[in-house]
Amino acid sequence: MSEPRVKRIKTCLPLCKTHVSSAESQVKQNFPRVVEESLCGVSTLLMEVSYKLEALARIFEQSNLALPRVAAYFHQESVKEQERAEVMLKYMSQRGGKYCNKNIKRPGTEQVCAVLPALEIMLNQWKEEMSVMLEINHLAHEHDDPHTASVIKSQFIEPLIQKVKLVGDLLTNARRVGCTDDSTAGFGEFLIDQLQENLTIA
Repeated sequence: MSEPRVKRIKTCLPLCKTHVSSAESQVKQNFPRVVEESLCGVSTLLMEVSYKLEALARIFEQSNLALPRVAAYFHQESVKEQERAEVMLKYMSQRGGKYCNKNIKRPGTEQVCAVLPALEIMLNQWKEEMSVMLEINHLAHEHDDPHTASVIKSQFIEPLIQKVKLVGDLLTNARRVGCTDDSTAGFGEFLIDQLQENLTIA
């Protein structure tokens, strides 16, 4: 008689549906398959976020926009997202997990031509990321994997709280100085570009 199928919990986690688990790994211990699949899928999500932020940075480097500090901010955050993806991949490897190489989606930022929609994209992206990280944290607790839960909380959730707050404040300031969804609010965008100290996280 075959084993009964395990019922999957409804989730918004970007699970790796074609995940090949490294069951033969000698270092694998108390690393539930569903947690491994989730981390594999989320690693790809982080890479996609990094790609999207880098695409936004390139937009603000163009001569028709020329907002170098805004571009540098998006580039900085793109690098940080890539580093976060690498931290997650390293953690998976340490636990005996395996990453499945997948295609990275196009960033879909071609129509962005102003600071306001770029910041909104970033904020929505990080809110989605926060939701996913909280769900992984909960999933790890449910499957008796406190180590993963601790790593997700300290290295992914806590830094995101600061990022969401910063971008929320930047969006408020951008609206106050008259930034719009198109390229008509030139002076407002210039002012935002000059707020260099606000475009970094300590």
